[in-house]
Amino acid sequence: MRKRRTDAGQAILEFALVLPLLLTFLLGIIVLGIAFNNYLELTNATNIGAQLLSMSRGQTTNPCTTTSQAVYAAAPGLTQGSLQFTIVLKGTTVATNAANPTCSGAQQYLVASQNAQVTVTYPCNLKFFIYNPAPNCLLTAQTTEAIQ
Repeated sequence: MRKRRTDAGQAILEFALVLPLLLTFLLGIIVLGIAFNNYLELTNATNIGAQLLSMSRGQTTNPCTTTSQAVYAAAPGLTQGSLQFTIVLKGTTVATNAANPTCSGAQQYLVASQNAQVTVTYPCNLKFFIYNPAPNCLLTAQTTEAIQ
């Protein structure tokens, strides 16, 4: 009688060959998911900050600090020191790429029916093991609201 060849190790060998590719793909999806979550959180926080700014006419002495505090409160998952604000009131830029914007004296630009624009940037981290495919990636959210 001849010995029959069996396929006893074939499945485990195929699994061992495909596993690194599957894990790399899975971890890539997780990294992109985290970046997308950061973008959604940044967009939501920017909207909240712009809405508060548009309604704060006559209620605050420093509208930029009020706006940044609202954004910080609405985005607890983001690093506050990495957020950069650009705030434009009535066509005048009152804060440019500031981590902690202050614009005391900007109340004069809070005029009803004019626009308040808030732009917030945040560095995205797409680091995948030791490889970062986009080292200079910035997430940007911008909202324009009519001042009430």
